[in-house]
Amino acid sequence: MATYHSGEIAVQQRAGLTETAGFSLGAIGETVPPIARDFLAEQPMIVLGGADASGLIWATQLTGEPGFLRVPDPGTLLIDALPLPEDPLAGALNAATPGNPARIGMIAIEPATRRRMRMNGRAHRVGDGLRVDLDQVISNCPKYLQKRDYEHVGSGGTARRAVTAGGELTAAQQLTVATADTFFVATASDRGDADASHRGGNPGFVRVLSPTRLRWPDYIGNAMFLTLGNLQLNPAAGLFFPDWETGSVLHLSGTAHTVWDTEEAARVPGAQRLVEFSIDAVREISAASPLRWSSPGYSRFNPPAG
Repeated sequence: MATYHSGEIAVQQRAGLTETAGFSLGAIGETVPPIARDFLAEQPMIVLGGADASGLIWATQLTGEPGFLRVPDPGTLLIDALPLPEDPLAGALNAATPGNPARIGMIAIEPATRRRMRMNGRAHRVGDGLRVDLDQVISNCPKYLQKRDYEHVGSGGTARRAVTAGGELTAAQQLTVATADTFFVATASDRGDADASHRGGNPGFVRVLSPTRLRWPDYIGNAMFLTLGNLQLNPAAGLFFPDWETGSVLHLSGTAHTVWDTEEAARVPGAQRLVEFSIDAVREISAASPLRWSSPGYSRFNPPAG
């Protein structure tokens, strides 16, 4: 039976949403239902979150032709892809074995229909892909997800990859973050169980406070607080910003905490509370994805950007 851990319960109680969270608990299972299996088989991308060999938390993506995500049985996900060599999670996932699996969180989204689902489990390498033994399968609502269509340009449609690494955002990277309408956040509990989640809003909903500090609003949701609950126990987090038009990606790793100041939150439209993120490491990879996405149709649930 699904349960919440102590961090999630603490955040639910502080937010005054314990009853709502109890209702939402029914959306957390351990297996993939048939309709979700078919959904996964149609997707060209999945976002993963987990820790590298040094313990830093990162979020990243894996891509493939539809069918690269397979569910051979309700408790298992097969991913016919591995991270790029330049990817911050490549080492940890390539080295994962059945006896020493990588604990990862995953989220699959279909922007064209605003559908998504989250899965958490233990991954190990199998040939040129990953096998994930699932611990949680979570149904999510479509709020704040921008509508997009994609095309697969293949390896011949991408430029040569280049990597930029550092400890703070460059001016160009600050602009990428400040104009984003979507990013993904990876967290882990104090036991290392990982989770990956989506955050969306109108461009400008993520504020760049400095080259090493970001802030974004936490909008009303399902009251599970899986992300904020993990941060309650373990501040390590990773952010992933995809460039939908070019296929480049921006990975950030650092620490995050919830800002409960009601006066601060009231200054940001739609914010129930705020989250601040301090950057420790940056990795940008150009031409990382063979997918190209259309201009967004913004979610009607997006509050105005402050």
